[in-house]
Amino acid sequence: MTYTHLIAPFVPASDGLQIRETHGGDITAIQKIYAHHVLKGRASFEEVPPDAAELSSRRAAILKEGLPYLVAEMDGQILGYSYATRYRPRSAYRYTLEDSVYVAEGFAGRGIGKALLIALLARCEAGPWRQMLATIGDSENAGSIGLHASLGFRLIGTLQAVGFKHGRWLNTVLMQRELGSGNNSLPDARNPEASHLGPHSA
Repeated sequence: MTYTHLIAPFVPASDGLQIRETHGGDITAIQKIYAHHVLKGRASFEEVPPDAAELSSRRAAILKEGLPYLVAEMDGQILGYSYATRYRPRSAYRYTLEDSVYVAEGFAGRGIGKALLIALLARCEAGPWRQMLATIGDSENAGSIGLHASLGFRLIGTLQAVGFKHGRWLNTVLMQRELGSGNNSLPDARNPEASHLGPHSA
């Protein structure tokens, strides 16, 4: 079961920017955006950019789980994308998600990442999920840390020197935000949308 019935086709943002659901034709632009971050940045700990076929497969797996995968578009150009994934596959984690947000080269600082993350959080809050985590590559990534903090994420901790890329050791910063009522109420086990979630093997 998916949650597409909860999701509007697009959300108008400022200056002609639209946040919408992704489709297969977006993969080429997504691959270009992500390749830049893999090769030049420290937000992703991948070191070899995956090709379009691999990213298409990853996208399909996310959509199969009923999770949102969004793009930011303006004047026909994809300027960024965001998606949510399961935090971990074991069944007890099934109400916890992790977000990813990437903005095209040259377009950082224009509110695109914030528009994407706002839309992503709204879609996830429309489902049964209760917690969102952000695993931010590099503790010097002030832009991403500030973005998440501005939308209610709190700092959980820093994993020291867990990555090595571009000739240096990298930390990861963990941030967390509640979705909906968070842990203030129990999930509704009678809800079929909740009971199916995630693999149920240990």
